Amino acid sequence: MPKLTVDGIEVEVPQGATVLQACEAAGKEIPRFCYHERLSIAGNCRMCLVEVKPGPPKPQASCALPAADNQEVRTDSAMVKAAREGVMEFLLINHPLDCPICDQGGECDLQDQTMAYGRGMSRYTENKRAVTEKYMGPIVKTVMTRCIQCTRCVRFAEEVAGVEEIGAIYRGENMQITSYLEKAVTSELSGNVVDLCPVGALTSKPYAFEARPWELKKTLAIDVMDAVGTNIRLDSRGRQVLRALPRVNEDVNEEWAHDKTRHHVDGLVRRRLDKPYVRRDGRLVPASWDEAFAAIAEVAATAGSGVAAIAGDMVDCETMFAAKKLVEGFGSSLLEGRQTGLAYDVRDLGAVAFNTTIVGIEDADVILLVGSNLRWEAPLINTRVRKALKKGAKVFAIGPEVDLTYKATWLGNDLSLLGDLPSVAANAFEKAERPAVVVGPGALKHGQGAALALATLLNLVREGWNGFNVVHTAAARMGGLMLGYAQPGGIADIVAAAPKLAFFLGADEVDFEAFAGSFKVYVGHHGDMGAHHADVILPAASYAEKPGTYVNLEGRVQFSERAVFAPGDARDDWSILRALSDVLGRPLPFDDFAGVRRAMIAEVPALGREGLAGYGWNPPSLGTQASGEIAYPVADFYLTNAICRASPTMQRCSAELVHGEDFAEAAE
Repeated sequence: MPKLTVDGIEVEVPQGATVLQACEAAGKEIPRFCYHERLSIAGNCRMCLVEVKPGPPKPQASCALPAADNQEVRTDSAMVKAAREGVMEFLLINHPLDCPICDQGGECDLQDQTMAYGRGMSRYTENKRAVTEKYMGPIVKTVMTRCIQCTRCVRFAEEVAGVEEIGAIYRGENMQITSYLEKAVTSELSGNVVDLCPVGALTSKPYAFEARPWELKKTLAIDVMDAVGTNIRLDSRGRQVLRALPRVNEDVNEEWAHDKTRHHVDGLVRRRLDKPYVRRDGRLVPASWDEAFAAIAEVAATAGSGVAAIAGDMVDCETMFAAKKLVEGFGSSLLEGRQTGLAYDVRDLGAVAFNTTIVGIEDADVILLVGSNLRWEAPLINTRVRKALKKGAKVFAIGPEVDLTYKATWLGNDLSLLGDLPSVAANAFEKAERPAVVVGPGALKHGQGAALALATLLNLVREGWNGFNVVHTAAARMGGLMLGYAQPGGIADIVAAAPKLAFFLGADEVDFEAFAGSFKVYVGHHGDMGAHHADVILPAASYAEKPGTYVNLEGRVQFSERAVFAPGDARDDWSILRALSDVLGRPLPFDDFAGVRRAMIAEVPALGREGLAGYGWNPPSLGTQASGEIAYPVADFYLTNAICRASPTMQRCSAELVHGEDFAEAAE
C-alpha cells in the first residue's frame, strides 16, 4: 500500500488508488468535472491539477495519476492555484451567462467551483460559440451550449446503463455531445445523466422551470415503483411533490434511480381520489365518510367470517397490519398480496428472497436468470449483474430473449430446462465458486419447486454464500409475506371462499370479475381499475403522503417519511381502517401511527429493525418437475401501477420508448 504526503499529511492508500483519492483520504477537496467515482477515468477536464514531486515541474491531473510511495503532493501551491484558474477560464470562454434561467442554478458544480477556484473576472472579449440543442427523449432536456465535454453522460450510458446511444461528434472546439441520430435515449436509467452533468447542459425535462432548490422541502423516502427499495429524496413545495432524486445507499441503489422512480411524481396529483364514493343504482356518487362507513357496516353485519383483504403493490406494512387486524376481528384469515394470481410456497421466506443480496450479486461468477427480464423488473439489480460481468462472470438465461444490455447465453424458453440444464451451463456451474440463480416472476408460479431443486443440484448454498434469489416486482411483497398476506393457492383461494366483504388496499391489478359476488371496498389513492369496480371508495394517501415501513426483495426493512399531505378528504390508510373498525363494532387496539407500528413490531419484531431481516434457509420440499413456456409479467415498464398510469411523463415514455411513436419537438 503506497504511502505519500499530501500538503504535509502522510496517508496510506490501497494499491491502485489515484493521487486524487489520496488527497481525499487526507481530507483535501480536489475540484473535478469529468472524474466520477463510479465511472472510468477520462482525464479530460484538467480541473483536478496538483503539484507532485518527484515529477516534472508542472501541475498534473490527479485523477489519472497513480499514487506511489514517497510522493509529495501539494494541492495549495501558487502553481496549482494559477493552473486551476487558467483551466476554469478556458472552460468559461464559451459558457453562456444564463445562470438566472438555468435549471441547474443552485446545484451546479461549475457555478460552485467558479466561485471557489476561478479568477473572478473574464479576459475573453470575442463572440461565444453556440451549439444547437439535441433531442434525447421525454426525460432529458438539453442546452448543449453549456456543455463542457466532461463525457460523464457518455461513460454512464456505456458503462452503467449499457446502452451506447450517447457519444461525441466532431473534434476540438467543434466537439458536441449527442444521442445516436438525435433520437430518444432508450435506457430506463437515462435520468441519471441529469445528476451526473456538472453544468446545465442536461437537465430534467419534466421538472424544467418548476422550482429552485432552495424553495423545496426535502423528505427522505423509499421508492415503491419496484421491489428494490431505492432510497430516494422527495422534493416538495406546498402540497405537491415536484421531483424525486436518489439517495446514496451502497447496499441498495448506489446513487442511481431508474426513470420511473424519478418521474412518476406528476402522477401523484392527477386522477386522485379526494372524497368517499358509494355505488348507488350502478353509479359511483360522492358521499360523506359516515355514509360510506354505513354502507360497509350494513354488509359487514351479515358477512360473518366472509371478509377478505387483498393488498396492492405499493402498500406500506402498517396499512397491511391494520387491515389484517380488522379482518381477524371477523374471525377470518383471508389475506393475500399477490393480486395478479401468483401462487408459490412461502413457508420459508428465504426460498422467495434475494438471498445473495443486491450488492452480493456483483461477486457471483456464474449467474442463471430463470424467467426474469431483469432490465424491466429490477433495473438496479441489472446494473449489478453488468458489474459482475466486468469481473468475469458468465450469464445464462431461460425465457423469451430480450435485450438485457449485456451478453447472455440464452438456453431456451421452457421450464423443463431447469431439470436438464444444457451442458454449457452445467459445466460452468460445476466450476463456479459463487454460483447464483435468479428466479423471476415469470417462472415463480409454475417453476418454484424445480428452481429450488437447483439450490441442491448446483450447490448454490455453501459457507458464506447463498446463491438462490427470487425477484419480485411489488414494493409491498416481502412485507406482506412477513405479515401473512399469502394463501396456499394464492388469490384463487380467496375467490373460492367467496367473501361477502372484500377490502382492496390499493389493489388495481386484480381480476375483479372473479369478485362479482363480493361487496368491494377500495382503499386507495387513484381512480384506476380498483376504484372503477368498487362498491365503496375510501380515499387514502399515497406513499409520499404518509410515513411507512417497506421491505425490499432481499428482506431489507426500510422506513419512509411523509413529504406532503393527501388531497381533499383523503386520509392515511391505517386511520381510515381504525375509524371504520369503530363503526363495525370491532375497534382496533391503536389510536395513532406510533401505536400501529408498536403493535406491528410486537407481532413481527423484524419489522422494527432497519436492515436485513435475515430469513435463514430452510426451503420446503416441492415437486421438481416443471414445463411450459415462460411469459414475462411486465409488458410495459413505464405503466406498471396506478401512479404511473396517471403520469403524463410516464405515458409519453411508454408511447415513445416502448411503442415507437414519434413526437415532434417545437422550435424554441
